Amino acid sequence: MKRRNFIRNSSQAGIAFSLLGMYACKETKKKEDETTEDANLTVKAVDPFFKLSLAQWSIHKMIKDDGVDPYTFAEKAKNWGFSGLEYVSQLYPADLDNDEYSEKAMANFIEKSNAEAKKHGLQNVLIMIDGQGSLAVNDEKERNESVERHHKWVDAAQAMGCHAIRVNLRGSDDPAEWKANSVDGLTKLSTYAKGKNIEILVENHGGLSSNGAMLADVMATVDMDNCGTLPDFGNFCITRSDTGCADEYDKYKGVKEMMPYAKAVSAKTHDFDADGNETEIDYVKMLQMVKDQGYTSFIGVEYEGSELSEEAGIIATKELMLKAAKEMT
Repeated sequence: MKRRNFIRNSSQAGIAFSLLGMYACKETKKKEDETTEDANLTVKAVDPFFKLSLAQWSIHKMIKDDGVDPYTFAEKAKNWGFSGLEYVSQLYPADLDNDEYSEKAMANFIEKSNAEAKKHGLQNVLIMIDGQGSLAVNDEKERNESVERHHKWVDAAQAMGCHAIRVNLRGSDDPAEWKANSVDGLTKLSTYAKGKNIEILVENHGGLSSNGAMLADVMATVDMDNCGTLPDFGNFCITRSDTGCADEYDKYKGVKEMMPYAKAVSAKTHDFDADGNETEIDYVKMLQMVKDQGYTSFIGVEYEGSELSEEAGIIATKELMLKAAKEMT
């Protein structure tokens, strides 16, 4: 080959390789950009500001009416996409001796619950306590007995790796009496629980406990770092009548008042519209208040409706929470 032809051919080949290289670099950069963009979209889609737990009350009909074993709770929660468990004490009567809760029965409850949570890779979050008496009753002896009956549940929560138990403050309808009784009962139980590194939480659960301002006032008066609230999006009926709620506290005002003391949150649902929204609770508004308070821990799904099955209602609530979280500012 003549030198002139060789140079011409070599130059053309060099240009071709350069163009191929430029094209390859652009394609690589394009793919990198697309991958980064896809990753960002994925993070936005799957990373809400909260973690998802399931309140066992969501399956109370399965357990009480259909005979479902309460110890299948962890398996069901795992299958439905949850990572945390919120137990309900009253759903274990067969093992817990019809509310007598013997030492042997409690040990069995702890052992079996821990085994199931570990088997399915879920976290024990809290235990909701019912049937053990109110911490706000007028009679001091009865109130002290209620405090004592809660001790075993504090111990159980510690043994299960939970951070808290939820208690009830039903009692006097007189605001001054109710506050004094509540402060006394909570202070006594929280003092015991502090040594166990367990928090004592009060949910808006009927009576004056569903008055957000009054419950916040109780928390401020107790003033213990292991005593707080568990705001429930839908439990703001103070007094009931034969036809429904006779006196209902504003749910948004109540959640906002309770959130500064919140150490857990309950996402209550009853009914859904065609778009999957709760018919009476604005979830974007509720979750925005929770986020604005800096809360980033578990929010428990608690479906109490009757139009959907418990399983369908639980899944609908979870999907609503994830959808609402993406719509927030």
